[in-house]
Amino acid sequence: MTDAELKLYFLKHRNNKSALQAYLERLNQNPREVIANPDDPDFDEKIQLAILQKLKNKQKSE
Repeated sequence: MTDAELKLYFLKHRNNKSALQAYLERLNQNPREVIANPDDPDFDEKIQLAILQKLKNKQKSE
């Protein structure tokens, strides 16, 4: 099951403790990358670049 499928399953079965546990374990397996800190002088630029990269990656996979 993909991460997206697991998330949808959990959201549809919120009372299922096993689904919650599996979802939380999956989230912790893949820590998120920190793109920028709020006090970075180029915060906006870093965020915009990260969004553009995400969009490009999505277009390539379609």
